[in-house]
Amino acid sequence: MRVTKAVIPAAGLGTRFLPATKSLPKEMLPVVDKPAIQYVIEEAVRAGLSDILLISGRGKRSIEDHFDRSFELEVRLEQQGKFDELKEVRQISDMARIHYIRQPEPLGLGNAVAMAEDHVDGAPFAVLLGDEIIASGDLLRDMIETYDRYGRSVIAVMEGPRAEISLYGAIRPEFVEERVARVLGIVEKPDTDDAPSNLAVIFGYVLTPEVFDALRQTPPDSKGEIQLTYALNLLAEQQAVYARVFEGLRYDIGNKLDYLRATAEIALDRDDLGATFRDFLTDLVQRRKLV
Repeated sequence: MRVTKAVIPAAGLGTRFLPATKSLPKEMLPVVDKPAIQYVIEEAVRAGLSDILLISGRGKRSIEDHFDRSFELEVRLEQQGKFDELKEVRQISDMARIHYIRQPEPLGLGNAVAMAEDHVDGAPFAVLLGDEIIASGDLLRDMIETYDRYGRSVIAVMEGPRAEISLYGAIRPEFVEERVARVLGIVEKPDTDDAPSNLAVIFGYVLTPEVFDALRQTPPDSKGEIQLTYALNLLAEQQAVYARVFEGLRYDIGNKLDYLRATAEIALDRDDLGATFRDFLTDLVQRRKLV
């Protein structure tokens, strides 16, 4: 079956970006002039997925409002002759069919994914994290291509420093082709010395519907949360699970330093901002004597 739907869990509390996320969902943090989650949905649409289920929670209403029509704003822009801005605003609500369901409590990524079972209706689907931006390459499209070839779940992974592997899940890989490995196991946030590899789980997943049975068999962890990692370990015992190695640019917007990096990189690539911003950075480096 073809992958046509994406699920985006966005019910987390965003504690890494407090105090900003006390009232603003982390997925709505602006990167230049677009919220992070819009970049994620644009990535899904580029990969051919226009049916999107967003798992939200309390305090996340601004996400729904952002992707809804804003008739008052559209009328005002039209009256003011701001047709470029009007086109951009309308594109936000027209880019995909977005459905919403609420997760009553933030009980882990696995719990959020389990809530999508009725919506995906027995078909394979993508899971994208609402605060990770892929800034180069076509990772999701590559993952779907890997699923099409093998017919099994696919995890996105990226090689990183072993010193940072404790922040992520790390896979135990068995490579079957260049940049594609069978996953023999996943260790959630391992100690540096115990990590099975330096391939960290990032961005998202393309999952077969059998993952829901694995989630039902997964007990809560010590925090009472259902971890998708544990369910994928169970799934890997029952059928092959693959990893696609990503080698491009990716930013975790929940990480303050990554947020700043993403803002700088994306601003530099903008036709309307790049040249002026480049001049500012050059002047900043000279004034601060950074080189």
